[in-house]
Amino acid sequence: MLSQKARYALRALVQLARVEGAQLNSGELAVRAAAPHKYLEAILLELSHNRLVTSRRGKFGGYTLARPALDVSFAEVIRVIDGPLALAPCDSPRLGRRKCDNCPERALCTLREAVARAHDATAHVLEAYTLAQAAVTGGDPAPQLAAI
Repeated sequence: MLSQKARYALRALVQLARVEGAQLNSGELAVRAAAPHKYLEAILLELSHNRLVTSRRGKFGGYTLARPALDVSFAEVIRVIDGPLALAPCDSPRLGRRKCDNCPERALCTLREAVARAHDATAHVLEAYTLAQAAVTGGDPAPQLAAI
């Protein structure tokens, strides 16, 4: 499940995509993203450390996207905030596709095939969906997903 932190991050980044080239301060972003200001500031710091946004300090400071909105996928943002997209460790390349803690043997796992398919489908959609698309569609992926 997508965490609230990831939802706030995506909302804020979509708002930055809507004003691409301009900057917004954290207060403006908090209002536009309907996110708690202090919590969003921590999220923006994390996004800055991961080079998704750039920040400028001072009276005329604010945040901008570090790359064009078309080059930032939802999957990338979710991975930065929540970690791997995989539903289980045995399906996560980032976790070395290791055996789940309560599974006797990875090769005999009855869930692995379904989990792998779910991961692949989810990753396919989230890798293809960008901040630019969300900015244009008002954040509703339905028109884009209907074509897939």
